[in-house]
Amino acid sequence: MDKAAKEVYGQGRHFVSRRVQISLLTVILAVIFTASIWSAAQLRTVLNDTTKEYLHDVTAQMTSDIRYTMEHKMEDLEIISDSVSEIIDAGEESGIGEFLKRKAGILEFSFLMMIDSRGRSVFEVGEAGMGKPAMEELEGLADTEAVQASFKGKVSASYMGGSNIIYTAPVRVRGEVIGVLAGGRSKENMQKMIASKSFCGNALGCITDSSGQVVIAPTELDSFMELDNIFRNETGTDTSSGIHKIQEDMTEGRDGTLRFTAGTQEELYLAYNSLGVNDWVLLTIIPADIISGRADQYILQSFIIVGITILVFSLFLFAVYRFYNEHRRQLEKIAFTDPVTGGANNAAFQMQYRELSKSMEPFTYAVVLLNVKGFKLINERFGIEAGNGFLSYIYQNAERHMDTGRGEFAARVESDQFFLCINEHEPELIQSRLDSLIRDINSFRDTQLPCCQLSFRQGACIVEEPEMEITLLQDRARLAYQSQDPDVQQKCGFYDNGLTEKLKKELELSELFESSLKNHDFQVYLQPKTELKSGKAAGAEALVRWLHPERGMILPGDFIPLFEKNGKICELDLYVFKEVCKLLKRWIHEGRKLLPVSVNLSRQHFRTAETLKRFYDIAKEYGIPQGIIEFELTESIFFDNKQIKIVQESIRKMHQYGFLCSLDDFGSGFSSLGLLKEFDVDTIKLDRSFFINTSGTKAKEVIRCLIELAQSLDVQTVAEGIEKPEQLDYLRAVGCDMVQGYIYSRPLPIPEFEEFIEKM
Repeated sequence: MDKAAKEVYGQGRHFVSRRVQISLLTVILAVIFTASIWSAAQLRTVLNDTTKEYLHDVTAQMTSDIRYTMEHKMEDLEIISDSVSEIIDAGEESGIGEFLKRKAGILEFSFLMMIDSRGRSVFEVGEAGMGKPAMEELEGLADTEAVQASFKGKVSASYMGGSNIIYTAPVRVRGEVIGVLAGGRSKENMQKMIASKSFCGNALGCITDSSGQVVIAPTELDSFMELDNIFRNETGTDTSSGIHKIQEDMTEGRDGTLRFTAGTQEELYLAYNSLGVNDWVLLTIIPADIISGRADQYILQSFIIVGITILVFSLFLFAVYRFYNEHRRQLEKIAFTDPVTGGANNAAFQMQYRELSKSMEPFTYAVVLLNVKGFKLINERFGIEAGNGFLSYIYQNAERHMDTGRGEFAARVESDQFFLCINEHEPELIQSRLDSLIRDINSFRDTQLPCCQLSFRQGACIVEEPEMEITLLQDRARLAYQSQDPDVQQKCGFYDNGLTEKLKKELELSELFESSLKNHDFQVYLQPKTELKSGKAAGAEALVRWLHPERGMILPGDFIPLFEKNGKICELDLYVFKEVCKLLKRWIHEGRKLLPVSVNLSRQHFRTAETLKRFYDIAKEYGIPQGIIEFELTESIFFDNKQIKIVQESIRKMHQYGFLCSLDDFGSGFSSLGLLKEFDVDTIKLDRSFFINTSGTKAKEVIRCLIELAQSLDVQTVAEGIEKPEQLDYLRAVGCDMVQGYIYSRPLPIPEFEEFIEKM
């Protein structure tokens, strides 16, 4: 990298001192550590709130499940009671015992019994046919509130000694309560109802009434859970007031949650939820740290991990800073040095220009691009290593021609392209200096490289505004050389605003393409092909016109070459082909006479012969007969040696698919006679250049010979661009088959073409 580029690089890069960087890093790490501590505290608060919310949600669901179960059992008993009433009313009391036995087993009642109005047990059935239960345990059942309530017509529930839940329902015969059906659920069944499957088995639950009397107690108590702890050793004002609130809420049937300290000094949560059956309440106790307890371990581990990470990261940064300081110059060299030439690369060129532009006067410098033509052939011929030697040799010569005292410099920017910044603004002087440089390069003095005549494409942009971004100036120089005719040797193209306008116009047309294709702004025109013998139209050529709703008519010369260049021509050709198929299908439907229609195909289609399959599928879809559509191929397609086999195969495919093939622009710029031997075309279209001057004998003889040759090969001839009667007379005399030109008709919109055909 040259000295100036290094100085610009050094001035353009601003580095914070090492001490400031380390201090900043220390502050960042301290902030991270503080934020971690604060986040942990917030996490504990969130976990406590989450525990409380989770307890509320789980116990609410448990309460709902228990309430549903009890109500469901009361409904079951009521249904059994109705059935018993019907059995008694039918006088079949002997079957009641077997019926109750069966129902007890199905509905999981530990016993079913019927009590008459005098409190006597009339029918008794034990659990699931296992025999009668110890009925002495049920003495006094007739005196319970539940049984008495059922004698008054209510379905009710009660408990006896904390071992059984008793459900009762009235037995009515003809509207009169004659007894009460009682069913029991065992203590074990009820304990399953209150056993919580949540909280990893660390929850304690029981059912009490509003006064705190236990209805159903749990099966097991963990050592840290004692329900009596709620009422023991509570000297704190907050806990005492909480207990009073629980008692009030239980009396009023309200739900709630309380955090308290048990006799074991363990923090617990108590949830109480009204079951909605009698005045019963579900109590659930869990450890307060059931969620947050395990998180403490993870928080500690996180602190350790963060600390280790900060330490490792600090050591890593220290190593990076040390490595950076030791290898900074090497990195600069890598960033701004071209590995092939050892000189400046594009980054160095751009930076050096930006520094120079600060003192540059307008119209004093030019940015020049040199592109080696056919450099790939050099690599293939001499090898990659020798190719790199050529690039290095070109750069050395360019450097030698730069006047560093006047602020000139050069760089290889990519592949085989070189940029120069020279202190010249006159096109003649710029061209003279480039010619001198290229002569020097092609002299191959002081080098072991093989002599090889090198040619260059050249583009230049004179710097009118020094403050303009260098990348834009480089793009303009590139656009200037791209605008040059590749066949013009060793001439430099100069950028002007017209190139930008042309590029802008091309971009606009490219952007309009998709929407115009979708909106059918491209319209098919037809130009008749007239048979000379009959004077009737014998065919037509489909031509495309772009009628944009806002821009009006866009000439084919403005968009066809552009779409050929950017590849959109293939979509356009396919669109025109489909429109022609639609037209031919309509003619068939309307009973019109079908005329062969030729459609132009771009050379872009001939990547493989299989591309014709798409056209065949479309024609088949529209039911187009074979021999009606003809593809016109320009003469230049046949002279691409890389495509010659594909073109031959494509023409064979055309005939296989039922299409005809026409050779357009025959004789426009090449010796075309060999084409008739190599390619099986059906028609040749004699280029309009043949008929510019037909007064001479030689011109007429050439036309006559070509037509006779075509006739001998059974190939039809079409003369295009015919405008004068004397041309028509001569072509008729020498046996030309058809004529296409303004002498008969210009290209017409389809409705006008149809009218034209009808009048012929």
